[in-house]
Amino acid sequence: MKRIAIDMDEVIADFHPKILNTVNAHFSLQMTHDELNLFSLRHEKPEMLQEIMALVSEPAFFGDLEVIADSQRVIAALSRRYEVFITTAAMEVPSSFNAKFRWLNTHFPSIKPSNIVFCGNKSIINADYMIDDNAINFEGFCGEGILYTAPHNLAVTGYRRVKSWQDIERLLLE
Repeated sequence: MKRIAIDMDEVIADFHPKILNTVNAHFSLQMTHDELNLFSLRHEKPEMLQEIMALVSEPAFFGDLEVIADSQRVIAALSRRYEVFITTAAMEVPSSFNAKFRWLNTHFPSIKPSNIVFCGNKSIINADYMIDDNAINFEGFCGEGILYTAPHNLAVTGYRRVKSWQDIERLLLE
């Protein structure tokens, strides 16, 4: 049975709207969905990113994220044909472990706890496909990286790209 590794934030958990609202409220800004790019802040405004990471490090931050449309239905269908793992780079925010684990149990109860992988460097993941919004996670990965479109990766090329869970359904189930 083939394996699929699926990222959590920005792939099944809608992180961006919450971080956008949090950043706008904390810094008294009016940024739009397309203007907030945490990846570019690493170079442009590292002090601001450090403050944002402190906000994200609140233990409950990840606990109430919305589920990305159709991910539950498509993952259930994928689970009948593939071995499915949730692989989240939680080492960047270790305080998120409990909230992420509870969130996954609430919204994806069919994913066994043994198939939830909290990691740092995802090159350790052994799967046929990895669905992720961060192309850096494909470096050293032994399978095919499938890039899930997010505001921060619009300029990234070189990978098969999906914009929705319907795209994933067509790609991996038809």
